[in-house]
Amino acid sequence: MMNKKQCVAMLLAGGQGSRLGILTANMAKPAIPYGGKYRIIDFPLSNCTNSAVDVVGVLTQYQPLKLNAYIGSGSPWDLDLAHGGVYVLPPYVKGKSGEWYSGTANAIYQNLSFIEQFNTDYVLILSGDHIYKMDYNAMLQFHIDNNADCTIAVREVPWEEASRFGIMNTGEGNVIEEFEEKPAKPRSNKASMGVYIFTWDKLRKYLTEDAADPNSSNDFGKNIIPNMLNDKQRMFAYDFEGYWKDVGTIESLWEANMDLLQLPMPIDLYDKKWRIYGRNPGMAPHFVADGASVKNSLITEGCEVYGRVDHSVLFAGVIIKEGASVIDSVLMPGAVVERGAQVRRAIVAEGAVIGAGSMVGEETGNIAVVGQQVQLPAGSAVKAGEQRAE
Repeated sequence: MMNKKQCVAMLLAGGQGSRLGILTANMAKPAIPYGGKYRIIDFPLSNCTNSAVDVVGVLTQYQPLKLNAYIGSGSPWDLDLAHGGVYVLPPYVKGKSGEWYSGTANAIYQNLSFIEQFNTDYVLILSGDHIYKMDYNAMLQFHIDNNADCTIAVREVPWEEASRFGIMNTGEGNVIEEFEEKPAKPRSNKASMGVYIFTWDKLRKYLTEDAADPNSSNDFGKNIIPNMLNDKQRMFAYDFEGYWKDVGTIESLWEANMDLLQLPMPIDLYDKKWRIYGRNPGMAPHFVADGASVKNSLITEGCEVYGRVDHSVLFAGVIIKEGASVIDSVLMPGAVVERGAQVRRAIVAEGAVIGAGSMVGEETGNIAVVGQQVQLPAGSAVKAGEQRAE
């Protein structure tokens, strides 16, 4: 038995992220770069560090190599502790057969013994694909004060968008009375953020019962939460009012990067009291050549700009050659835009090279995407909404 921990976090990072198309062809969604210096998983991990939650199990499954290598020992997030820290938890073979995680609840169920060793009172369940800054300790205190069995973080969304979310209908004191998954006619606009705190004994009981039910989807939203509500467990909604972005689609990933070019920034990456930590490459300072133009953009170390960059996010080591222009776009680490090429409303993945004179994306329409390590020949065209994987 390890030293007792009041709260253990379990971060679900195994999703295939199919709505992100070619960006997740070779990596798990939480490993996708975001905001010039970070990857999506930096946000929940940094939230744990800043909230003094120092045991984090990261449940991986789909294309985990890049994510596993990135997390490493957990030192960038100060999670390389003798008693605690960050643990990567892939599905493993039991007996004669291995078993993939069949749903969010099953992923936690398969790791009950991991949680058990910390003799914990509470378990925090997190998703690895949201951009936000949140004090989990404040939510835990709310859970304890209400003697809750389960607390679910909620955020008010525009009424016209409420039917896209899992909606919590609450009564006095924010008691959850009903949970509706993507209701056609929502009666509340409190959307579940996929952030849960469970009292450990209750979570273990419901996960064990769920695993024994052959008809279950083994999912928190579809099974565990409704079952607990049916049994009249003490369930509360915890209101969150800050910035929160689900970056599960090409459009939302692009929007989340563009949000950083607003002033004031909707999510402050410069807040010294709540730092976002990450494993950043040590590179030379960025260079903007004489005659180059950079406006309203985030430019990371190691970048070289000889052309024009406007309203864009450039990750480490990006090179923009003379006569090239990049507008309203996200260029991930090591991308190169050759002489005279134009990139508009696009995401260019890591290590991709946009050949001289090429046209990627258009001024309007859906986001164009060029995949990892793709070498676009000179004079190529990638239209709005098109994804080029080779």
